[in-house]
Amino acid sequence: MNHSVTLPKNVKIVEVGPRDGLQNEKLFVDNAIKIALIDRLSAAGFANIEAAAFVSPKWVPQMAGSEIVMGEIERKLGTIYSVLVPNPRGLERALEARADEIVIFGAASEAFSQKNINCSIEESITRFMPVAKEAQKHGVRVRGSISCALGCPYEGNIDSNKVLEVVQRMADLGCNEIDIADTIGVGTPNKVKTVFEKVGRVFSIDRLSGHFHDTYGQSLVNIYAAMEMGVSIFHSSVAGLGGCPYAKGATGNVATEDVLYMLDGLGIGTGIDFAKVARSGDFISHALNRANGSRAGKAYISKFGS
Repeated sequence: MNHSVTLPKNVKIVEVGPRDGLQNEKLFVDNAIKIALIDRLSAAGFANIEAAAFVSPKWVPQMAGSEIVMGEIERKLGTIYSVLVPNPRGLERALEARADEIVIFGAASEAFSQKNINCSIEESITRFMPVAKEAQKHGVRVRGSISCALGCPYEGNIDSNKVLEVVQRMADLGCNEIDIADTIGVGTPNKVKTVFEKVGRVFSIDRLSGHFHDTYGQSLVNIYAAMEMGVSIFHSSVAGLGGCPYAKGATGNVATEDVLYMLDGLGIGTGIDFAKVARSGDFISHALNRANGSRAGKAYISKFGS
């Protein structure tokens, strides 16, 4: 067995279920349910929760109640509550809602950028310049998210140099963290290592995060591969909620409960209460009347009950 690779002692989990997870639900999820979910997740000990999106309800109807959600959640001291922001108007709303962090988003694929935000990669970065500057002026953290970093539904394989270029541009915007997102879940460990090895040259590895979807069942091994490269921030979604409206067949984000179970088995600290997360996953699955997408969560609930 090779013991030369050192895994991180602690990992930060960014819980994206309330935003990335719920945004694709067909039926509107009542704001009271969103608030209850976020409050449960706050109580479970997450350092960072992606709570809402200040986008046009015309494009993402599910996020129409974001002001209400941000106004009524019980904020836990030390927890970062992030919101997705597409433009200056979105930033205004985020500042009014007292968001701790804004998330700006681009793609490593030109075709996906056009489908997702109706502009080129270059235009998307230029659009975010004033948004990032203004947020920083108000002391709000800025996180950059790069979709389709490991593959695209339209272009197929993505050259890691493309990812590198977008990371460099987002670094120039002053992003505190940058997410490498496998939006359609096609990545495998060697590809993950190649991408992180490359982008780690232009942006500190401890501020890069892995955002993996589980379409092909590769999320956990991809997280392990990224940890071997020194990555210690990962995104996951309670009960495996989510998908992508612009990526056909993309299933949910990797389930938080499954990630926590693996990390605990590896002796890696997260500061998160697994049982509380499993119950939160059970709660939201029942509220949405859908199957729980987490294997570890389901196993826990069947053994201990909700």
